[in-house]
Amino acid sequence: MAATAPAKSKASSYTQPFCDFLTSNPTVFHAVSAFAAQLEAAGFSRLCERDPWCVRPGGRYYVTRNGSSLMAFAVGASYEAGNGAAILAGHVDALTARLKPVPKLPPRGGYAQLGVAPYAGALNTTWWDRDLGIGGRVLVRKESGKVETRLVKLGWPIARIPTLAPHFGAPAAGPFNKETQMVPIIGLEGEGQQSVEVNGREFTSSKLAPEGSFVNTQPEKLVKAIAGELGIEDYSSIVNWELELFDVQPATAGGIDKEFIFAGRIDDKLCSWAAMQALLNSVSDSAATSSSSSIIKAVGLFDDEEIGSLLRQGARGNFLPATLERIVDSVAASSSSSSGFSTPSLLTQTYANSFLVSSDVTHALNPNFMGAYLEQHSPALNTGLVVCADSNGHMTTDAVSTAILSACADRVGATLQIFQIRNDVRSGGTVGPMLSSKMGMRAIDAGMPQLSMHSIRATTGSLDPGLGVLAFQGFLDTYEEVDKEFREC
Repeated sequence: MAATAPAKSKASSYTQPFCDFLTSNPTVFHAVSAFAAQLEAAGFSRLCERDPWCVRPGGRYYVTRNGSSLMAFAVGASYEAGNGAAILAGHVDALTARLKPVPKLPPRGGYAQLGVAPYAGALNTTWWDRDLGIGGRVLVRKESGKVETRLVKLGWPIARIPTLAPHFGAPAAGPFNKETQMVPIIGLEGEGQQSVEVNGREFTSSKLAPEGSFVNTQPEKLVKAIAGELGIEDYSSIVNWELELFDVQPATAGGIDKEFIFAGRIDDKLCSWAAMQALLNSVSDSAATSSSSSIIKAVGLFDDEEIGSLLRQGARGNFLPATLERIVDSVAASSSSSSGFSTPSLLTQTYANSFLVSSDVTHALNPNFMGAYLEQHSPALNTGLVVCADSNGHMTTDAVSTAILSACADRVGATLQIFQIRNDVRSGGTVGPMLSSKMGMRAIDAGMPQLSMHSIRATTGSLDPGLGVLAFQGFLDTYEEVDKEFREC
């Protein structure tokens, strides 16, 4: 069943805002910062993991970790410790190439090059001959001695990985070495610079700051460009940075009727962005009846999903369970009704009453490879949220979780599709299994479809961001009511 006309009409209003978000926020740090700004504008208060929390029913809060993961939550005005949470969880990292700690390379053949390392599956063939910018976070020491984080985005085409023309025969056919043959060029070797030899290799000598300063290990022109962008005059105040390459081509609506979105970093800023808009809408739209809400509505956006989620800002860390524990702690401490109950029992009760939607992109049907899909499991663009199943536990979906999400979708007129990969192909993974198994929480994997997953530039439907908002908001708004139908004890 395709999306209804009213749903499509409403969904279309999200197309350009999503494109603008992708274009403006090319790195995980920019994305989290943009979400934080949206939350603060909607009245959410920022919490810090290093400080005590004072969370109260009726409040709206958010907390970040490492500047690359974020938890946002609204506590129902009638919430009591031990009640459940409706949680949307996704990831905001994307395939990229990150600058090495010392990216300065000796010039080769008259070219200045940049030392980068692939993150996840980046530097694949789709990265050849693309216009690449540089962005990320910069740690700057202020005059007071304190170190602050500044975001930077050099959005013009700075780097490029050139292909070898097919005329050269076998060397142009690959396979290619990512260390030696996929090295970005960033300019031509400067004239009049002094060269020195280190371990038998020739380097251009430049000292931008006193001996031992971080910037002396970085390409001089790059340091100057970033310092100029941030208005930094003392190069030595740059303590360190985390920078990466990104495709500078803007996200745009395309297709003959503009039914597509062509963009970089769709995986998985699509579901993350839709989840955040759903939470903001849910909190705003339910303001008149918020006194009746007795659950937590939450969105958790994690880093490092593409490389296994093993770091502290990833889903395998304790960010989500620790956040829920602190919410329960804070509310229980302020409530006389919870006397006599221990926090651990209230926390496990919270987990049992909660439901997690693991929201990651999935595969839309590719018309050039119809045989790669199961006939009844071939998601279409501009149709609706896709429930992802896997018999080997790579997804959390089961009969109960599918029935719960379907009931939520029915209440708001959202369409659900289904995807399962063929038996002779291995399924990918998501944050769902690791989060639900850690907390014992009911869960489902459901996300929006896209073409060209893991390409530097991919395609989704122009209505899919809005259809994602519709489905995710429907879950947040109706889960409390639907859950009553599925209580077995």
